[in-house]
Amino acid sequence: QIQLVESGGGLVQAGGSLRLSCAASGSIFSTMGWYRQAPGKQRELVARITSGGSTNYADSVKGRFTISRDNAEMTAYLQMNSLKPEDTGVYYCYALRIVNSRDYWGQGTQVTVSS
Repeated sequence: QIQLVESGGGLVQAGGSLRLSCAASGSIFSTMGWYRQAPGKQRELVARITSGGSTNYADSVKGRFTISRDNAEMTAYLQMNSLKPEDTGVYYCYALRIVNSRDYWGQGTQVTVSS
């Protein structure tokens, strides 16, 4: 059974930090990453990382967020620093399964940044 389990969301003041984790199980995944969705807005890519360690970031988070992964544990991390109120939203982990090239998604974790 394929599962993506997220953790680490919460409430933080502007300027603070949070670290999200996404543990994937049940298969082998290549790219893993995070999307977020703010109220009334479309889901947007935050960051992604390949199994080889190549990364991409949304312009809005460059220099503040860092994505990493532990391939042995099939876990991705998103370190979020200098958080802003506009970072508020539900953060969803996703992973691209190698065997069928499908995306799988976590349940989402709420991140709220107060001003």
